[in-house]
Amino acid sequence: MSWSVHLPALMLAVPLFGAFSTPIVALGGRRARMIWSVLISSVLLVLSFCLLQYVATEGTAVYVMGGKAWNLTLPSGMAYPVRIILEVDSFNSFIAVIGCFASLAGVLFGLRFLDRFSGKVWYSSLYFLLTAGMLGLILTGDLFNFFVFLEIASVSSFGLIAYWRDRPESIEASFKYMLVSQVAAMMVLLAIGFLYGRYNLLNMAAVGKVIQFGLAEKVALVFMITALAMKCGAFPMHMWMPDAYAEAPASVTVLLVVVSQASLVGLCRIVFSVFGSAIVGDVVPWALITLGMISMFFGVSMAVVQHEVKRLMGYHSVSQVGYMLMAFGVGLLAMGDPRQMADFGMTSMKGGIFHMVNYVTYKGLLFLVAGALYYVTGTRDLDKMGGLAKRMPFTTFMFVIAAAAISGIPPFNGFVSKLLIYESSFAVHPALSVVALVTSILTLASFVKVFQTAFLGPEKKEFSKVKEVPASMVLGMAVLTVVILGLSLFPTWVVSHLVEPAATALVDKGAYIGAVLGGGI
Repeated sequence: MSWSVHLPALMLAVPLFGAFSTPIVALGGRRARMIWSVLISSVLLVLSFCLLQYVATEGTAVYVMGGKAWNLTLPSGMAYPVRIILEVDSFNSFIAVIGCFASLAGVLFGLRFLDRFSGKVWYSSLYFLLTAGMLGLILTGDLFNFFVFLEIASVSSFGLIAYWRDRPESIEASFKYMLVSQVAAMMVLLAIGFLYGRYNLLNMAAVGKVIQFGLAEKVALVFMITALAMKCGAFPMHMWMPDAYAEAPASVTVLLVVVSQASLVGLCRIVFSVFGSAIVGDVVPWALITLGMISMFFGVSMAVVQHEVKRLMGYHSVSQVGYMLMAFGVGLLAMGDPRQMADFGMTSMKGGIFHMVNYVTYKGLLFLVAGALYYVTGTRDLDKMGGLAKRMPFTTFMFVIAAAAISGIPPFNGFVSKLLIYESSFAVHPALSVVALVTSILTLASFVKVFQTAFLGPEKKEFSKVKEVPASMVLGMAVLTVVILGLSLFPTWVVSHLVEPAATALVDKGAYIGAVLGGGI
């Protein structure tokens, strides 16, 4: 048996091994801990590429924990799906690769960024534990284990957000995120309870095969959408996001961005792969579209007036999540009509998935740039910065790329995904495209403000001796910059070979169920 069949399990085993082995390796000193952290993240990135290639050549990977078959055969001859299953298709394997890129970037950036502070051993352990939780959310095919990985990601986030525990703002941000996360987790658990009580099943594909849209299912769906929209930072459940993103170390924030998208992956799995055609109609799609539009406009409106750089970027995260929710809502709206699906539905799904990937790259890079500014200036207040472009040329260059991408300026990757969303949403109603376009214009305006204030303008006397951040921090930013440029320079190839297969896998509920269950239950 080829080792490649174990790739889904290795994607979880490697970061978990890193989390629990780091304190032991750290006994060898600071250098040993740093090398070990980079090695674990690099191995994980390589494994994610191998998994993506495996799925592309062999089809959907289904890994059963504790057995060779997905089911347990009872004495009566009935096959019952009780084992934990990891299901990896073109959709979640693509997202996992981008998540591993972000994790590596955060590790590299944090080597020197946190070098002046204590507690780096437990920081590294929690970082890898958060990475494991993020990948578990993306790869699992089991409802209860989705809840378990959600809790793993949440608990590790609490400590990392409060890393600077001498700052009251950090403790407050962590406490706020803890409250929101626990409310969301309880709602997810209640939703799972409703579905389990109805069908005695926890396997997503098994539930999707037999699901009907009765009262219990409606309650479960409302709980799931509300909880996961809360976790990904949609308005008006975004209250944790600006505080948590602002107070967490920049190397952690880049991973929190991926975790929010992992929650969105879970939302897409529930809506498309579990419920699917059972919820075709206007209510759920328009709920997602409305949530997306409000998130877009409110997020960018609040970002424009911010003077603290990481809070500004935190509110932009709310805005960017809105694009994805609107895109998936439009895709779901078209599912009931094959002509609409061919006309604008698949375009919208491709735009939403591509924007998820782009968001992780350029938003992660922007938070690392904000961390670099804080590292050299000791402040996050834009009004206290100025003239840093000539002192920090590499950071400036990478900020311009990320800012252009998030603003949707051609030919960067953000423009491609936004164009797909504009085109598909216009087919539903022109007002949707207008809101999206206005949001992009305001996004550009706010990042022009950041560029003018922090990098241009008169140089502050206290920063006259500032120089570029250390090489490991530049390398961390460069990782995401290279990904952005790759997605920008080859958009046609990316869309046709990565995004389109991912969109097809997500909307094809039958293929998902068939890959996991085979002949069924």
